[in-house]
Formats: sequence, C-alpha cells, structure tokens
Amino acid sequence: METINKEKTFDAVKMMREIRDKISAETQGMTFEEFKAYIKQQLTDKKAKLVGQ
Repeated sequence: METINKEKTFDAVKMMREIRDKISAETQGMTFEEFKAYIKQQLTDKKAKLVGQ
C-alpha cells in the first residue's frame, strides 16, 4: 500500500497554538473576574455567541 503525501494548506494545530499564545499573553496577570470581563468583551466585539446559546 502506498502512502499519499499531501501538502497542507491549513494547519489547524498551528493556528490553535497561535491563538492560545495570544490570549495567554493578553490575559497574563489578570484575576478571574478580569478574565471573565475580557472574555465577555471579546464575545461582544466579535458578535459571537457562547456554545449552546
């Protein structure tokens, strides 16, 4: 059986790590209450909804 190697055009793991690192840098040193306010603001700015809502 021959393996087919395809060039990736999108790397989801790389993107997730970049997003996680960006959020970590922005929220470093925040209290839990500040972090909740940050998340709420991000959802409002992007007009996003929490999963299940």
